Amino acid sequence: MGAPEKTIKILAVDDEEQIRRALKSILTARKYEVILAVNGEEALDLAVDHSPDLVILDLALPGIGGVEVCRELRSWYNGPILILSVKSSDQDKIEALNLGADDYLTKPFSAGELVARVKALIRRSLQPSISLPVIKHFDLEIDLAQRIVKRSGKEIDLTRIEFDILAYLAQNPNRVISSKMILQKVWGLEYGDDTPTLRVHISNLRKKIESHPSVPRYILTEPGVGFKFS
Repeated sequence: MGAPEKTIKILAVDDEEQIRRALKSILTARKYEVILAVNGEEALDLAVDHSPDLVILDLALPGIGGVEVCRELRSWYNGPILILSVKSSDQDKIEALNLGADDYLTKPFSAGELVARVKALIRRSLQPSISLPVIKHFDLEIDLAQRIVKRSGKEIDLTRIEFDILAYLAQNPNRVISSKMILQKVWGLEYGDDTPTLRVHISNLRKKIESHPSVPRYILTEPGVGFKFS
């Protein structure tokens, strides 16, 4: 007999009782173990005590806010962090992503979207940390070592900047990457605020790799936050 499958533990942090009940109901129905916290202080204590595999973190918390909790967690916690937020808190979302959060979900959310994002984050966190030399997705092939990109077997001519943007996003699939993080990774730390330049390069990149640039398949925009490779 093989070893029993590990039960995934999820720490869900939200000060709204209705949201906590919804999170627990949705996730326990999918066989996850759910630990609930009502504020930032409790969340940090429970994270230490239970070592969760995933943290779902509301940004609008009483006391220690969600951004500060994210900062504290990232000083020692290596698991994925999924941010819950409302659309009006774009700046907080960006700050949380810059601090190391892996994705965000806007309230109100559907059970299907929540479960899909949780599964994607856990699946990625459980994969061995190996840098694959070639990334293949649908008809797109990205050779990281040789810096060659092909679509349907045909090589695409990318600039250095375009390749670096694509490679960075593709190595973090389904993770929302803030514009600031992309700029600092590709251009350098001093370029974190040059969002217009990034948009131009993303537009040019889509024209080269997407069959329909206006309806992209690979590089998706997260309004007010950044981009992700889907």
